[in-house]
Amino acid sequence: MEESMKRHVLAQAILALETEEECNLLLEDICTIKEIEDMAHRFEIAFLLFQGKTFIDVEKITGASSATISRVNRCLKHGQGYRHMIEKMKSNNTLK
Repeated sequence: MEESMKRHVLAQAILALETEEECNLLLEDICTIKEIEDMAHRFEIAFLLFQGKTFIDVEKITGASSATISRVNRCLKHGQGYRHMIEKMKSNNTLK
């Protein structure tokens, strides 16, 4: 299977999820616990930066390295995924 098709199939599997439980079951099957924790940590960093927290605040709150915070900040500012999902979750009241 081509790489683009593999990504398509994965995206479709994610889109088919209906509950948080289904999501966690899939994540636990396709990722290691460390990978899941790292993704959750990066999302937390993105949310804090989105709220206007400074790098120093984020570092104190999360214990993340400045390199990780910087990478997430770059994705938040120049990418689309973090910002789109945070805004969507805030409008749906699933993120407070």
